[in-house]
Amino acid sequence: MAKEVVKPQDEMLDNAQVQTENFFEKNSKMVVVAIVVIFVLAAAIFGYKKLIVEPRLNDAQEMLYEAQYRFEQQNADFALALNGDDNTPGFAQVVEKYGNTPAGNLATIYAAACAMRLGDFDTAESYLAKYSDVDGLPGELVNAMAVGLRGEIAVEKGDYAGAAAIFENAAKVSDNNFTAPMYLYKAAMAYEAAGNAEKSRECLQTITDKYSSSLEARDAEKLTE
Repeated sequence: MAKEVVKPQDEMLDNAQVQTENFFEKNSKMVVVAIVVIFVLAAAIFGYKKLIVEPRLNDAQEMLYEAQYRFEQQNADFALALNGDDNTPGFAQVVEKYGNTPAGNLATIYAAACAMRLGDFDTAESYLAKYSDVDGLPGELVNAMAVGLRGEIAVEKGDYAGAAAIFENAAKVSDNNFTAPMYLYKAAMAYEAAGNAEKSRECLQTITDKYSSSLEARDAEKLTE
């Protein structure tokens, strides 16, 4: 029986896929951390009272805070943060009861992140489908995160080309020195796994040229040398 010949380009693609999968595995918590950072930044700029709730929605605010507390723990219980228990509600209850409010809208992103971390990608996508874009700078950051989560789901499903395009879109949604280079770097890794080295390099070059002071710039520069 003839021995199967492995083509060099096939071996390179396999290595790229493994490297990309390792990257996303090692940085899986980045999604959660980034969400927390963005929401904290948004709160610092406009305050929760203006961004998330109006005075008449105190109940929604309290429910959201309780779920957020569980989500932001160092060893977060994402199932509990999503579904709650007999004592405290989860993001799912906030979405169900206050889905048409700013608080409920924000809860859909948290809920999607929890579902994704639990490996329930269909549920994550269903929550993302309920999210409505928010105006203003803090809103743009959250909007970018919503798009980025769709990219993370595509990666988990093995659709690297689709994920790369989604990540590029996420970078365009909010052109800033935090989310834009983060998503461009993810796009580069996904393109590499999809076998599109040229597009991968373009994303990395954009980071070094346009976002040279970002956290991703140093790694991007190394990969383009």
